Amino acid sequence: MNHYLGLLIETTVAILLIITIGYCYVLDRRLKRFRSDEILLKATIGELITATEIAERAIAGLKLTVRDCDQNLGERLRAAERFSADIAQQLAAGDSVLRRISQIAAASRPVQSAAPVPLAPPAPASNTQSTLAAAQAFVERARNRSGDIAA
Repeated sequence: MNHYLGLLIETTVAILLIITIGYCYVLDRRLKRFRSDEILLKATIGELITATEIAERAIAGLKLTVRDCDQNLGERLRAAERFSADIAQQLAAGDSVLRRISQIAAASRPVQSAAPVPLAPPAPASNTQSTLAAAQAFVERARNRSGDIAA
């Protein structure tokens, strides 16, 4: 009986050793897979760090570009405002000259017995349509006057 008990214990230990060896084999495969995944993860992290650095440099470049564009656009806007003010002053001066020429032309015209030709009302400096109409009226009067002189 002692002999069977020893054999039973030895068999149980052998079975447990076989199960342990199988479990160690499975655990070894899992650890190898984990290590390969770790290497892939390190490579992925390295690529992400590189991409992040490239993106940071690109963002810095874009910030410089935006700053330069903002500066250039600001300068152009200030120049456009100056030109706009100059053009407004020149339009006002042109309207004034046109009114004076109209008055001179009206004063130099001989008085007719018919109803006098009314002068065009002064146009505001910002109304280009009325300026155009006054210029056309001036040209028409000049043509009429030159027709009177030729006849």
